[in-house]
Amino acid sequence: MRQGQSPRSQLLVHPLSYVRQQRNWTQQDLVNVIARRLNTAARREKAWRWERWGVVPDEDTQLALADELGIDQQTVKALGWPHWLPTGPASSTSTPWTVDGAVALLDDAAGPAMLDRRGFLVMQAGLAAAIAEQWLVAEPPKINTALQGGIVDTDLLDCFEQRLPALRGMDASLGGGSVRALVDAELRLVTDLLHQGSYSETAGNRLLTIAAELGRIAGWASFDAGFHAAAERYWVAALHAAHSASDHAAGANILKCMSLQRVDTERPTEALRLAETARAGAENAPARVRAMIITRLARTHAVLGESVACERQLAEADREMSRADEEPSPAWANYFDHAEYCAQVAACYLLLRRYRTSDHWLQQTLALQPAERSRDRVTYLIWRAGSVLGFGDIDHACALVAEAAPDVAATKSVRNHRRLLDIHGRLMVHRHPAVQALDERVRILLA
Repeated sequence: MRQGQSPRSQLLVHPLSYVRQQRNWTQQDLVNVIARRLNTAARREKAWRWERWGVVPDEDTQLALADELGIDQQTVKALGWPHWLPTGPASSTSTPWTVDGAVALLDDAAGPAMLDRRGFLVMQAGLAAAIAEQWLVAEPPKINTALQGGIVDTDLLDCFEQRLPALRGMDASLGGGSVRALVDAELRLVTDLLHQGSYSETAGNRLLTIAAELGRIAGWASFDAGFHAAAERYWVAALHAAHSASDHAAGANILKCMSLQRVDTERPTEALRLAETARAGAENAPARVRAMIITRLARTHAVLGESVACERQLAEADREMSRADEEPSPAWANYFDHAEYCAQVAACYLLLRRYRTSDHWLQQTLALQPAERSRDRVTYLIWRAGSVLGFGDIDHACALVAEAAPDVAATKSVRNHRRLLDIHGRLMVHRHPAVQALDERVRILLA
């Protein structure tokens, strides 16, 4: 990244950005194309508003652009803006739930997804939930044939598994933008072994499980860095790999991540379907995994304003969490300790605008948060600023944002950048000395 360039500047933030990039159009070129067809003024700010402000072009403008792109009017009217715009390849429900299908999706994701700059979802509404429901009912395949190549032995598998905690730790500390390439390279290597290596059924299942977790981490890092389409590709491939390894708990964890992506991109109904499928898939998982999945389900209910359903799920999550230390959990679930549990409960109450309750849970979270999870600590400081602002403590909110801001600037997490900008904007409506001092500090840090 060039000095002074923000993570967001790499993103194609809207389907229209992708269309322009594919045709090598500037925003001025785009409005010129439309203006020639409609004999109207070609003002560049129109394109800026369509891409950055969520302004919807009028019907004549859309039809003129569609004609230029070779898209029929029926498609424009049936799908609506911006869904009719051509946004490149996306996952479908047609990939078979077999080892070959999983490896093909991993091959398509490892490497190519790193070049995918689409900062918006490309899977049609409902498609992710359809894939999730297929995953839940499909029968896992068996690995019966060793491929030509070197033997994938226990020592090699141990080596891959032992590197996973370090990758998860680097992501939690440095942000997704810093680790995407590293995780992708590891996933590429594992995918090549699945293609070319020779292994037993047991070793093959372990290799697929490793691929599933690498795909999940790569997807999460891409999501954190703002690359939504890449995250989708990694997660769908990882879900197929987890299924082929008969690892329902890992699959449920991937769906949990996909659910949060839908929450962040304002698709709460689909997020709920994904979270519900994840819970069904985790029915026989350890208590810690069930608690993690159920809190995500509670959070989707909170987004939808369904306080009773949210409270019901939180009560169940609390029962599961009380038993979490009594049974072993997968290594990837260990991050869901009491600090993270408190954070997820706090998120629910913050969404429900129960600010004092949210602040109570966030105080516990920040007291317990391990120092190495610096990105998460920043998130929870900003959440707490939102909570105390909710009950009118502007000075405390500014102090929390000031504490978080340096680490936001230091990490490559688009999600935390957006959180900082959001709370900064909410504070700026208040005429208060602390707000004025904070404004100058934040602007310098994010410049």
